[in-house]
Amino acid sequence: MKKYIRKGSVVILDFGGQYAHLIGRRVRECGAFSEILPPETPAILLKGAAGIILSGGPQSVYDRGAPQGDRKIFELGIPVLGICYGLQWMAKILGGEVKAGKTKEYGRTQIKNLECKMQNVPEEFTVWMSHGDEVVKVPEGFVQAATSDACANAAIADEKRKFYGVQFHPEVTHTEYGTQILKNFVGLCDAAPWSVQSFHQEIREQVRKDAGTYNVFMLVSGGVDSTVAFALLNEVLGQDHVQGLLIDIGLMRKGEIREVQDAFKKVGMTNLHVEDASDEFFSALKDIYDPEEKRKIIGKAFLNVQHRVCVKKLARKTKNWLLGQGTIYPDTIETGGTAHADHIKTHHNRIPEIQSMIDRGEVIEPLKDLYKDEVRRLGEELGLPHELVWRHPFPGPGLAVRILCVPEDSHVMVRKRGLGMTKHVILPIKSVGVQGDSRTYKHAIVLFSDSKLPAEEHWNLATEIPNKYPNINRVLFCLSHTEPLEFVLTPGYVTRERADLLRTADNIIDEEMRAADLYEKIWQFPVVLLPVGIKTGGESIVLRPVESTEAMTANAARLPEAMLHHIAEELLALPGIDAVFYDLTSKPPATIEWE
Repeated sequence: MKKYIRKGSVVILDFGGQYAHLIGRRVRECGAFSEILPPETPAILLKGAAGIILSGGPQSVYDRGAPQGDRKIFELGIPVLGICYGLQWMAKILGGEVKAGKTKEYGRTQIKNLECKMQNVPEEFTVWMSHGDEVVKVPEGFVQAATSDACANAAIADEKRKFYGVQFHPEVTHTEYGTQILKNFVGLCDAAPWSVQSFHQEIREQVRKDAGTYNVFMLVSGGVDSTVAFALLNEVLGQDHVQGLLIDIGLMRKGEIREVQDAFKKVGMTNLHVEDASDEFFSALKDIYDPEEKRKIIGKAFLNVQHRVCVKKLARKTKNWLLGQGTIYPDTIETGGTAHADHIKTHHNRIPEIQSMIDRGEVIEPLKDLYKDEVRRLGEELGLPHELVWRHPFPGPGLAVRILCVPEDSHVMVRKRGLGMTKHVILPIKSVGVQGDSRTYKHAIVLFSDSKLPAEEHWNLATEIPNKYPNINRVLFCLSHTEPLEFVLTPGYVTRERADLLRTADNIIDEEMRAADLYEKIWQFPVVLLPVGIKTGGESIVLRPVESTEAMTANAARLPEAMLHHIAEELLALPGIDAVFYDLTSKPPATIEWE
């Protein structure tokens, strides 16, 4: 634990929420310096803080072992803001009462700003919720500041002591006026200043410090993060001290290897070696079905190839080299990288073997505290081509985590009824979600309509269903059929043939986006292959376009109707594709990727 903090910083006490670092970043965007510390940091160390923000977290305040702060922070005489779990913990400590809510809220919610107690925001606006518990009795000195249909105390305030709490997440881009709410709080704090430009310089200085006398062997995936990290290492350390390795795992986008090579040559980066290891990766993924296991196997295969190429082909002594990775903050937080955070999914660059290397100081990750949009700003500063910096995010394991797999002993799904809503089917497969800062692994539901196009009713159901039904975290709409189908589940794992099919579908989507001038308006557009069809061996495609800024929250993007019709027709023309679905779910409750 740190023995001191920078005087005048706004301190975020991290209770394990998925958005702790996002809060810190938003505070910095307000022009104030921020630091993130464990919740149990003693109050005596926080005397120099300008303000304290209590983050969200995945647990209930009444859970055994739930994270606790030092109650003496409320005696320091400085402003305190509690967010989600932070609100609940503050309310409980100060004499209020917290109970499980009658309705869990995930995603978009309307709240009322009572008597306009929250300044510079309207009487009603949309916020982003992700909680199960709620404050049912406010502590003495507090008043109700905002409410929603499902949460009486959506915000509370004690103006005299400058203590505030919100049940929603003001730090996410999908909360209207969230930045203003944080500005209101930061304005109460006598905080030290901060700027993005100064932080980028700190990153460069940290790279020099972390690398020391070592060289860096950088794994380049072709995605934005690893590309920017590679360029940064080249700039700071020089090409003589950096070696890039791009491994063709057979699960890349169409033409990706050549595009990356050409882009690097344009900016004078010639220290990149390309290795075709696709056979090795497909062999390793044979008979592997579990999403977590797939990620771990891919991570190990990356390490094996890296070691082999480094020693045998490039004649490097591994003890003189550090492993470089393009890890960004969402990768770390989703893997449970902070003390109290829930494990959402294992990223291939956070498998146990790599974590051990990190613990031994053998890995350098220059972007680990940045979000995607900040990485892009840094990439532009480095002079990288616009089309490379603004490519859609693509997972390190590639198409492997967009190809869902089921073993031979899986049961064929019988269509379910009785949820009391529009025509629907619950699919026999599960996907990863994040609800209340916790990982979920639940079913997806498919909605049907005579028009084959989602109406406002279906978009509303995409929010309502996961809140109401505990076994569902993802809502799809069928673009190819008007009536519910008896889907057939076909067992299978990741193969070159399935990868080629998905690669073709992905390329169709890429071309359609560019033709409609939507490529840079859509944050990311995963295309997912499901092993369900209307006959044995048939498969389905899921369209997952999202709008986001930093990937910690996201809205499903609404595509033009004509574009949806055309895409569905093109995809249904592919051999083996029986159905096309459109994922309408926000994050939370669903993650952007399915696995």
